[in-house]
Amino acid sequence: MNLIVKNIKWIMLVSGVVTVTMFYGLFAPQAGLEVVFGTSFTGALETIIIRSWFALIGLTGVVLIYGAFSPKHRVFSLVVAGSSKLVFVSLLLIYGQAFMGKAALAVGIDSSIIVLSVFFLVAVSFQRPKA
Repeated sequence: MNLIVKNIKWIMLVSGVVTVTMFYGLFAPQAGLEVVFGTSFTGALETIIIRSWFALIGLTGVVLIYGAFSPKHRVFSLVVAGSSKLVFVSLLLIYGQAFMGKAALAVGIDSSIIVLSVFFLVAVSFQRPKA
């Protein structure tokens, strides 16, 4: 766990940069959806929802990058990003079996970030003085 604590800045920076790439779907929602899930959609409502979803994921990447450079906000950043990624992975595992072939890479990356975040948060909680 010390290895994770020592390198959390770089872990957060790399995972943040990878996550920020999801802004792509804000500007090209059809292409983004094809890349992540291997499917497309039709309709104005779907376009709004998909663009919003991609924007929120991109913002999660910004939060990770911010936390990488702001040690006092790392815990908050990891809790927000990790929670978001946990919801995504859980929903995909529960309801998205049909998309797992294409979405497996995203699930793998997000699961890795979740695990590293949990290890860091546990390690930090043991290092903090008890009040």
